[in-house]
Amino acid sequence: MPRRPEGPLPAPRPRETRLRALDGLRLVAALMVAAYHYGGRGGEITRAWGGSAQHQFPTLHSYFSYGCLGVQVFFVISGFVICMSGWGRPLRSFFASRVSRLMPAYWAAVLLVVGVFALPWVVYETVSPSDALVNLTLLQQPLGVDRVLGVDWTLWAEIRFYALFALVVVLPGASRRRVIMFSACWTLAAAIAQGSKMPLLDLVLMPEYAPFFIGGMGLYLVHRDRRDVYAWGIVAVSFLIGQHYAVRSLWNVSDPNAFAHRTSYGIVLVVAFGFIAVAAIALGWLRWANWRWLTVAGALTYPFYLVHEHLGWVVVRVLHRGLGLPSSVTFALTIASMLTLAWLLYRLVETPLTPRLRAALNKAR
Repeated sequence: MPRRPEGPLPAPRPRETRLRALDGLRLVAALMVAAYHYGGRGGEITRAWGGSAQHQFPTLHSYFSYGCLGVQVFFVISGFVICMSGWGRPLRSFFASRVSRLMPAYWAAVLLVVGVFALPWVVYETVSPSDALVNLTLLQQPLGVDRVLGVDWTLWAEIRFYALFALVVVLPGASRRRVIMFSACWTLAAAIAQGSKMPLLDLVLMPEYAPFFIGGMGLYLVHRDRRDVYAWGIVAVSFLIGQHYAVRSLWNVSDPNAFAHRTSYGIVLVVAFGFIAVAAIALGWLRWANWRWLTVAGALTYPFYLVHEHLGWVVVRVLHRGLGLPSSVTFALTIASMLTLAWLLYRLVETPLTPRLRAALNKAR
């Protein structure tokens, strides 16, 4: 009679189904960033409104200013999703899935923004033709080239996370132990990088954003086994460090020239919302949110995120200054128009090109 193996049996891998609540959370994070860009700061959007957005939204602008933390929510989601998608996948397949997911919509967005900004009746400052071509590589930030899309700095952070995860976890083969070691070592190394004040370490290890990616990975381990104490420890430490960096970079109460004054409590609450929302999805508490339209919402999030800022300025200027529509109506119609444009990019660009690019990269030697 065969002997029973000693020790507890490993937790079974959960059946991977579409987590539609995660798609909905993606859209919420994107709308948070859009609210920040349209009504929570100054800059070019002030020019689009014809005056300070603070005067357009005298009550809401203070709340909109917290929308920039949608990026941190995105990073937590990314840590969860990348850990899930890289599990049991060879390096070539992981690389193909990431490139085919990011690049088609990104290329289309860069070309679209450059083209629209060059129109005589738009007259927004655009980059040089040479810089626009470099932007197609997604390496414009480390090369010191002017950026076409203001949001692409987050993509540069994502790319560095993908590279670290691919080398340390995907290449040797994803496992619980490897993800735990990667999370622990990255957390410690990022803290050392912060203390050493060495630009190269900062560039590679991203101390300010690492806790959010790491926290997302920990939450995926929780999704696989909610009793995993190590996973919960990763999540807790990541939240504690992540809120510190968020408060340090965004708490501006001492700046008399700040567009809106965020409180440290408000920043911590928004960061906590990101971790708690992904944790609720990981634990299955939002399994009831299984509506098909959430999948569509998730598909629109990335193209919406790419185009909403710069092209949103154009729409705001036309609707508010050109047609004289009220601020609230302009805000709603701008969001709706950018979601419509995102749907067109999804249908006309991502749907045909993403699977073809993925297949080509998977077949390449």
